Amino acid sequence: METIVQVAQLLLALSILVGIHEGGHMLTAKMFGMKVEKFFIGFPPTLFSFKKGETEYGLGAIPLGGFVKISGMIDESMDKEQMAQPPQPWEFRSKPAWQRLIVMLGGIIVNVIAGVIAFIILTYNLGETYLPADLTKQEGIIAGEIAQEAGFETGDKILKVNGEDYDRVSDIWSGETLLASNAFWTIERDGEVFDLPVPDGFINKLNDETFELNFIEPRRAIEVEGLQDGFDIPLEKGDRIVGVNGEEVLFLSDLRVKLEALVGETATFEILRNGQSFEYDLPVDERGQIGFVLTNPYQRDDYTIGEAIPRGTSKAFNAVILNAKALGRMFGGDVNPRSLSGPIGIVNMFPKTWDWNQFWYTTGFISMILAFMNLLPIPALDGGHVMFLLYEMISGNAPSDKFLEGAQKVGMVILLGLMIFVFGNDILKLFGI
Repeated sequence: METIVQVAQLLLALSILVGIHEGGHMLTAKMFGMKVEKFFIGFPPTLFSFKKGETEYGLGAIPLGGFVKISGMIDESMDKEQMAQPPQPWEFRSKPAWQRLIVMLGGIIVNVIAGVIAFIILTYNLGETYLPADLTKQEGIIAGEIAQEAGFETGDKILKVNGEDYDRVSDIWSGETLLASNAFWTIERDGEVFDLPVPDGFINKLNDETFELNFIEPRRAIEVEGLQDGFDIPLEKGDRIVGVNGEEVLFLSDLRVKLEALVGETATFEILRNGQSFEYDLPVDERGQIGFVLTNPYQRDDYTIGEAIPRGTSKAFNAVILNAKALGRMFGGDVNPRSLSGPIGIVNMFPKTWDWNQFWYTTGFISMILAFMNLLPIPALDGGHVMFLLYEMISGNAPSDKFLEGAQKVGMVILLGLMIFVFGNDILKLFGI
């Protein structure tokens, strides 16, 4: 059932994004008087279609894309018969290069607009919830297996990332941090401050589903927020547990170990309250708990609409920038190509239960990535058409139809190869390979 919910979200997101992308091409084409023959969401075979005016609108059975057929344009339809006829005034090829350029950028532009709007609205409605960096700067960390492989030790205090101050614990492993050249963390260990280089290829660890569980956890002081229902113990809001049975216990991780060993027993807890020390004998229940609720370490920032606009816009474009950096590092060998995902992998980006906020966040993110990928200068993608149009505008000479047809075929082969690769990646990951 969870997989069905995820697949349903992916199909809805793709339908929305493909619809607005192809709609961007169609509207700009019609704006300049070009004839739009077909507008389809999904690929053939056709499930249903209808014609309104000069355009046939339809839904294809394969929901992994869509297309718009504009008269007089060399595209994936490879309509050589039409292209062999004399150009007509309503055709794509008859229009000035600047108009054709706007048409080719139309889908990319609306994807960017949609992504930015999604991030702005979510930033305004939800704000941002995060763990403050003071936890890892002052209290230190618990180093998981992945962190130990990178050179961290439990108790390390992470003071800076890439030589800069940071505000949130997640900044320690953000893409922006790990994709920087010669990335490093500045840590304090046993009173000594030094730089710990990010290991080569470490960013590939982010693909591990258990990364956050096995990387670092902030060490937390044991501060009481309140009592659990059904418990009547002499602890108050703001109390800090600092010892158990005469032994110093300052952090939650240490307390958990102590309580697991004391299940069913009564232990003496040393409490620090307003600078004074108290001791209480408290029973440890079968769950290894004594009945208090910890202070919530998370903070939340809320934004006005005026603040959310630049904040959300920045987050949307940052997604593109980081993916562009990752792609560049992939060609440099620092990022494993196995990190690329196709539709099967993208399914896991959606939550296993329907959550509209997460749905729109993921949809906005995918919209920005689709805009970036479509702008790549590969024939058969919008970016390939843009590349040839810019050449025409700069040189004054348009590439021949024969050249464009050949480039389109090459581009389609490249895209087919890429699709086979990402689908293969997804399938291998399903089997843990």
